[in-house]
Amino acid sequence: MESLLRWSIANSAPPAEGAEQQPRPAPQALDPGIIDHILGRPDSELMKEDVQAATDATKSDDERVDALDHLEMLIEQIDNANNLEKLNLWEPLHSLVTSPDTPPPVALQALWVVGTALQNNPSAQDSYIKLDPLPALLGFLSPTSPNSSAKLRSKVIYTLSGLIKHNAPVVSTLDNDEGAGWAALRDALSDPDRTVRRKAIFLLNALLIPQGEKEHVTEESQAGSTAVTATEPAEADSRLHTDPPAAPHPNSHAAALANPDRGATSPLTRTALAKHGIVDSVVEGLVNPVPSGVDGDEAEEDLDFVEGCVR
Repeated sequence: MESLLRWSIANSAPPAEGAEQQPRPAPQALDPGIIDHILGRPDSELMKEDVQAATDATKSDDERVDALDHLEMLIEQIDNANNLEKLNLWEPLHSLVTSPDTPPPVALQALWVVGTALQNNPSAQDSYIKLDPLPALLGFLSPTSPNSSAKLRSKVIYTLSGLIKHNAPVVSTLDNDEGAGWAALRDALSDPDRTVRRKAIFLLNALLIPQGEKEHVTEESQAGSTAVTATEPAEADSRLHTDPPAAPHPNSHAAALANPDRGATSPLTRTALAKHGIVDSVVEGLVNPVPSGVDGDEAEEDLDFVEGCVR
């Protein structure tokens, strides 16, 4: 700030009254560092630096985690989350999640970043799914997977939630490989850690919430539509000649606007509940609660899990 003050005085102070006119000195270039200090650097530059630091194996785990923590703060803004694709940052982030060489604390924080970017963001969902992340994410749900921990499995469900909620096209792929995706979610209902179990049942509940046009059509509305068609042919005919709806403006939710049934995950989930034995696992979790605790010696009822099952 002191440098800025000197520069301002040197370039703008008028001469004193009656003083001899002196040649005006050439304006001095303002230090770019001062501009950055005042205005702040663009988020896009900060995001690239954060990812560069997070993927630098020569840095300490704490430094890499701090970089990802700062990145997570930036991509809470949906425009920055969408810029992950434009800046080619999805690939290195996904590599941090999947690489066996990534230290567990760094992988955990990378999952947090990915999950936050995906939340309620169809554009980010479509960008990330291009990397085919489901097999790796679902594999992490197994307690026997390498470097598995309760925190990691819990964060994986957070990331899965961001990827598949309101995203029927991706939910439909959970049926691939004989329903491996649904089987992983089913098995998470009996995870040794109660936090993982709770998040798994809450995710299934979220997938069951009706979304999209087709899921909200009731018999009453269908009957009303038939009546209008029968009694008001002129009005129906006029609707045939209206202009088609405008194409969705390109933004984060353009995919959802272009396909109103994109969020219709409920029918797929209801089918999977019976087809893949998920209902049986829910009932088993209610009748025979999975013991919790480090030694598996805590058998008290988990009321949050019970509430999710009853729903």
